[in-house]
Amino acid sequence: MNRIRPKHPRILAIAPSTRGFGFAVLEGKETLADWGARTITRDKNTRSIAKVEELITHYQPEVMVLQDHSTADSRRPVRIQVLSREIIDLAPGHNVSVALFSRKQIDRVFFADGKGTKHARAEIIAGRFPDELGFQLPPERRAWMKEDARMDIFDAVALALMLRVRRLW
Repeated sequence: MNRIRPKHPRILAIAPSTRGFGFAVLEGKETLADWGARTITRDKNTRSIAKVEELITHYQPEVMVLQDHSTADSRRPVRIQVLSREIIDLAPGHNVSVALFSRKQIDRVFFADGKGTKHARAEIIAGRFPDELGFQLPPERRAWMKEDARMDIFDAVALALMLRVRRLW
């Protein structure tokens, strides 16, 4: 079945993490249609794949975006790398294109010098979507704190925005 490629396709961004994954759905030019973080316990990869497949079926995106964990600068655990590959493998069965961006590419888009923190990037995104994400912005992480689960949402939104900023779709 051939799909007509819309001017502004629906984007589903997935940001796998040790807790589960964050997701964001971007529609139109810059409408954040849905977002969230799914916490998965027990058999994390299998359950995450099932939840991602539900999102793909529900939203029927034209393109799915993930972070590229195959690059040398990726410090993600092996389980997350495997999960990302399994999510990518879902795409052809649902007629969804896949775009991958490295952490360095993301940082170059959000920071002039290519260097910044995840929290600084989350602040930029919360400023861009104040009604949707302003209240979701967690406090800045201190050295003794573990990362807030809501950061997965901001990671996913950053991935979704990459396609718009780069004008790839």
